[in-house]
Parts: sequence; structure tokens; C-alpha cells
Amino acid sequence: MKCIILCAGYATRLYPLTLDKPKALLPINNVPLLNYIIERLKDIKEIDEILVVTNSKFYFHFVWWLEHLNLGDEIKNKIEIINDGTNEETGRLEGIGDLNFVMRSKNIKDDVFVILGDNYFNFNLSGFVDFYKEKGETCIGVYDIKNRENAKRFGILELGDGGEIISFEEKPKNPKTTLASVGLYIFSKADLRYVEEYIKAGYGKRGIGFLVKYLVEMKKVHPYKFEGWWFDIGSKEEYEELK
Repeated sequence: MKCIILCAGYATRLYPLTLDKPKALLPINNVPLLNYIIERLKDIKEIDEILVVTNSKFYFHFVWWLEHLNLGDEIKNKIEIINDGTNEETGRLEGIGDLNFVMRSKNIKDDVFVILGDNYFNFNLSGFVDFYKEKGETCIGVYDIKNRENAKRFGILELGDGGEIISFEEKPKNPKTTLASVGLYIFSKADLRYVEEYIKAGYGKRGIGFLVKYLVEMKKVHPYKFEGWWFDIGSKEEYEELK
């Protein structure tokens, strides 16, 4: 299994904090945000590569970060920094575009664990991987935020009586539930073809949530409910509260 961490955004909503530093490397308690994600991946033996995709503007920030990462050689040696070649917000590839870029450039044929690089959580990711191995089909991590107004900011799922996902909507004006996608996805290798198919269909290089919506409308996608705490750092005010 490969892990792809998407860190190629420009985080303009956090300016001026992210003018000269990527959001994934902003410190929380004096530790880069990305370190917390890597720490959660340390015990997942199924993952043999961790591919951190960024852009030309911040590429060397991540190279420096990796050189100074102090979480042990076993996990450090699995990490590779990949530059998607973009230089500014208007030219960004977005989540689906970056996922496709990494898959093609690295010729990935394995199952893929995708993580959004601005996630801050204390979830047990091993349980998620075990759930995927049991189902054998694409799974997404979900979390009940228990606030319908806040749900307007996220990808929101509706589940059927059997626990299956029956609808997925990005940032709905009228959320049907408070069950939010948390930016943690495991795509089966059989489903990777849908990434390129989505782009070729002309839907655009959008966030990963739109790919999930596309999949849900065609096939079974399994939700894994996380327990614990989770923060999506979407604004300067939210970051200031955490750090």
C-alpha cells in the first residue's frame, strides 16, 4: 500500500501565515502539523512508501523538513517529496489532479491511502486499514461533527439503513446529516482507474471529495467512523486557536 499526502495547496485563506510557509508545516505546539500525521502512520506495516506531494513554491521547505525529521529512520526512509511543478494558486492541480500526477509519475498499481495534509487528529489509522482489508473496497474516513451549521463547510455523507453511503455532497447549503469526510481515504487499486476517468470526462481537477461523490454514484464505498478529535484548519482564526 502507498500513502499519498496532499500538501500542494497554497492556503491563501491563511495569509499572511502561509505566504512563505506551507500550511502542512505550520507549527502546532512547536511541532510541524505534518509530523503528527507521520507519527500516526509509523505503525502501519502495510504502507511501504509515503509520497508527500507539494508544489515548486514550497518544495524545498518540505525537503528541509524531511532532512530534519526526527521520528526514526524506519519511517523517514519511506518518505519521498514530490513536486507537482506548479508555482501559484491559479495553476494548482487540486486534489484529484495531484493524486493523478503522483500515480502516473510513480506508476502506482497498489492500493492507495490518501491523506489531506492539513488534517490534525488523534485517530487510530491502523483500525482504518484493518477495516479496508476486511471490506476489500474503497473506504473513506468519517466523523460526526454534530453541528449542522458547521457541516456546511465539509463533504457530508448520508448513510442507508445498512450503513452504506447513499449520497455525498461537498459543502452543502442544507446538510442532510452531520457526518463529515475527514480527508482520509483508502482507494483500492481496482478503483484507481476512476481517477484518470474522472479527469478525462472533463469534470476538472477538483478536491478529492468530488472523486468520492463520483465513486459513490457508481459503486459501493464504505464509511469508517472515527472516534477521537479532529480539526480541519481552514482559517487563520482556527489555526491560532490550536497553536
